Amino acid sequence: MRRLALLLAAGTLAGCLGTPYERPPLTVPAQFRVSTAETPGAADTQWWTGFGDPVLDQLVTEALANNDDLRIAAARVDEFHGAMVTTRAPLFPGIGYSASSGQEKPSRQVVGPGNDAVRTTTAGGFTAGWEIDVWGRIRNLTAAANADWKASDADRRAAVLSVVGATVSGYVTLLSLDEQLRTAEGTVKSRRKALDVFEKRHAGGVVSGVELAQARSAYELAAGAVPVLEQQVAQQENALSLLLGRNPGPITRGRRLPEIETPVVPAGLPSDVLTQRPDVAAAEQALIAANARVSAARALYFPTISLTGLLGSASLELSNLFSSGSDTWNYAGQVAGPIFQGGANVGINQQADARHAQLVAFYEKTVRRAFADVDDALVASVKTTERTRAQTAQVDALSTYARLARKRYDGGYSSYLEVLDAETSLFNAELLLSQGERDRLQARVDLYKALGGGWVDSAAAMSPRPEHAP
Repeated sequence: MRRLALLLAAGTLAGCLGTPYERPPLTVPAQFRVSTAETPGAADTQWWTGFGDPVLDQLVTEALANNDDLRIAAARVDEFHGAMVTTRAPLFPGIGYSASSGQEKPSRQVVGPGNDAVRTTTAGGFTAGWEIDVWGRIRNLTAAANADWKASDADRRAAVLSVVGATVSGYVTLLSLDEQLRTAEGTVKSRRKALDVFEKRHAGGVVSGVELAQARSAYELAAGAVPVLEQQVAQQENALSLLLGRNPGPITRGRRLPEIETPVVPAGLPSDVLTQRPDVAAAEQALIAANARVSAARALYFPTISLTGLLGSASLELSNLFSSGSDTWNYAGQVAGPIFQGGANVGINQQADARHAQLVAFYEKTVRRAFADVDDALVASVKTTERTRAQTAQVDALSTYARLARKRYDGGYSSYLEVLDAETSLFNAELLLSQGERDRLQARVDLYKALGGGWVDSAAAMSPRPEHAP
């Protein structure tokens, strides 16, 4: 019993073995490239409501509730929780039961005459087994499984971030395509009227065949853009439907693109990225798991100590199984350790060390990528705004050019080629302006995605949740 007590005492020291995790030293940039007027707390709110479109709000809510990837991610968290429970199970004694019954007829040559009757033996009892985790192998494996579980939940939150961003981006893109299609259809309509006039004038000998061909070319240019845009609208609606967990089909719109408001720029220091981004959290949990598995691999060099026991009863007749004197018990201890295994444990340790080194590099890469994402989004937010201002001014200037060119042509001061050039330039500029507005709003979406923040938790609460969350 004293030996057993010593073994149990040794088991309490198991958690002390292993290398404690320390976050790798990182160089955090002092500031981002672009300095903007920031709004504190914006990254902790449901920022998509800042677009001022109730339909968009409903679409995001629907995507969070029904998206297939989010349901998969929630189930994966429960899967990793189950793996963690299984991994830690050997820390506790395993208790089972056993029962047996049989008959035998001994040989007379063995037991002698008169003792060779058929015998019935019956036994039953409870069994117990326990591996005492002296060296911390099981505890370190449990710590690794626990980190895997937390990493899977961080991956789920990253999926929430992606779904919200993709839904908002998809909706903004759809509104942009609507504006481009509206521009193309309006241009087709006006050029159809102009072509009708030119055809009549050409029939009356007022305009030449060259001018008629120019008018027809301008009409067909705009008409050719319509089916392309219609195709893109349908494809974008289908892509959004899949995000929403629907079958492919139409998407309801709320506001038009020019009516969409712009969410404020959220405040965020570079150091915040380390705590706000789900992908950074997942990478660190993977590193924590690898660190624990290194310690578990070290423990393979040491012996395992296990205890087994049986408490029950046995008799030659079933009716006497629980009678006085039928009690039976046994217990045993076992120590087993490696001597020569052809380098198997060496290889396992090398794998654990190499995996740890990979995940250190991956964690550092993930953090740097996060800083770059925020910096890129800040730059894009500023520069796309500047670009759309220039594009708006260009559309205004080309509108004036097209109006004056039409007057000059009607007054006989220029050829129709000048009108065609002005209207074609205006048409292209209007399409580019719709694309530029999309890019400007997309940059704001990218900024919220890059920073992460409390809004991810708020959105995650609206999505399918695992039964066992960390």
